[in-house]
Amino acid sequence: MKSVIGIESPDRLDDIDMYIINAMRADGREAFAKIAEALKVSPGMIRQRYNRLVKLGYLKVVAVTNPLMMGKRTMAMIGIRTDGRKMLEVADKLIKFDEVVYIVVVSGRYDIMIEVFCSDHEDLLAFMTEKLSKVDGVRETESFMHLKIVKEIYF
Repeated sequence: MKSVIGIESPDRLDDIDMYIINAMRADGREAFAKIAEALKVSPGMIRQRYNRLVKLGYLKVVAVTNPLMMGKRTMAMIGIRTDGRKMLEVADKLIKFDEVVYIVVVSGRYDIMIEVFCSDHEDLLAFMTEKLSKVDGVRETESFMHLKIVKEIYF
């Protein structure tokens, strides 16, 4: 995903755009006709607005899987300290690992935070010792096991 942090959005969103976005966040399969009825506008208008929001990058259509149902029972956040000049190289290498579902370069104690999904503790151990620790530029890691997901939203 291309970073857009700090970039101002070129187009302003109005109340109709925001309603469409919120409706799609609640149920990505919401019918345009139902949204149009709630807003008292035509389904064609909603379709045009929706397509514009996708084209401009406000909406992205994806299927979200449940990792537990996919056999991924061990999840963790991992803080990574890198050799400073290799920070972005490390991030680029981490992209290739199937276990890694989220990567963010951060400020503070760690240089990179990743989220990983593994099938079990043994799989996580193998990831950390056989893959992550062998990435050139990784100096130190600290893992934080997910014990319970209390809130999960897709903004």
